[in-house]
Amino acid sequence: MARIQSAVKNIRKSRKRQVINRARRSALRTQIKKVRLLLDKKDGASARQALPTALSTIDRAVSKGVMHRNAAARHKSRLTRHVASLEKAS
Repeated sequence: MARIQSAVKNIRKSRKRQVINRARRSALRTQIKKVRLLLDKKDGASARQALPTALSTIDRAVSKGVMHRNAAARHKSRLTRHVASLEKAS
């Protein structure tokens, strides 16, 4: 266990951030899964409605440092492309 006061405080801070980041990452994964499930069901209209929420959540995760910007760009690109292809097929 840390004895120096600043180290003890840093441990406290990192634990708080860990809880917040875990919640954000979970929300992010949930939004992505929602869009993917709708894509699997071939429900283009619902997927199109769920997409902006997922993209917003991804952007927020990047701004908060939960996700790397390149990984976010990859997820956004793939989700958008799949939704667009599903709408074309319909």
